[in-house]
Amino acid sequence: MAEDFAARYGPWGIVAGASDGCGAVFAERLGSQGLNIVLVARRQHLLDEVAADIRRRTGAETRTVAIDMTDADAAQVIFDATADIEVGMLVNCAGGDPNFRGFLSSPVSAAEALVLRNCLMLVRLCHHYAAPMVERGRGGIVNFTSGAAICGGRNLVTYGGTKAFDMVFTEGLWVELHGSGVDVLGLVLGMTDTPALRKLEFERGRLHSPDDAPEGAVTAESVVDVALDNLGRGPTVATGDDVQMGLDLFRSMSRNEAVRLIMKASSELMGTDARQDD
Repeated sequence: MAEDFAARYGPWGIVAGASDGCGAVFAERLGSQGLNIVLVARRQHLLDEVAADIRRRTGAETRTVAIDMTDADAAQVIFDATADIEVGMLVNCAGGDPNFRGFLSSPVSAAEALVLRNCLMLVRLCHHYAAPMVERGRGGIVNFTSGAAICGGRNLVTYGGTKAFDMVFTEGLWVELHGSGVDVLGLVLGMTDTPALRKLEFERGRLHSPDDAPEGAVTAESVVDVALDNLGRGPTVATGDDVQMGLDLFRSMSRNEAVRLIMKASSELMGTDARQDD
């Protein structure tokens, strides 16, 4: 029941990466479960639209924090904006890579920005908000990771590395907080239908229009369903058949074998794209 959910994870939840896709859906779902929501992302106008929709649909109170999570003071801005409220749920779903380019095809600053946003910001937010959750003996933390974390692959060098960090970090946090009343869950996402993925696939020539859904992608709604169904059953859960198949396949392989398989498959799948980035 919504009352039970709000008592365990409320009264406020924070969703980082809430302007669209999984983050917007997650924020709305938390609102429907009785939580007030702090929405964090870069684009104020999109945050305002999502916040207004949540208020209209659920009656939840909302706050928006428009901040680039690669800014040096981003964490402190978020902390200051939430200093007067009790946060019982933290959802970290910011951190996609919009470029899908070879490591040496982008400036090192692009890689550094991914590390800051996907790793350091996640660590800072978890450390800040988990402590009072443990003191209260209740709360929840959901960190989005990726199938790119399973093993290294082309055009995902830094992104995959950051998501591997997120996965292991979340599992370790689950171990340390297990029994404290704070539920920790890592979501390993496969191909998920979001505006960012549609834009990337259209730019790569794999979609006729950015309004088309990528073939084989799961919906953001199904990802949030998996998260809420498994909250309290951590530490890690896969959200798509493609990721689950990869986990099952690689379980029987050495890491070297898995990486070579991914290398061969990506070269065959991407063709000229793969050769261009070699």
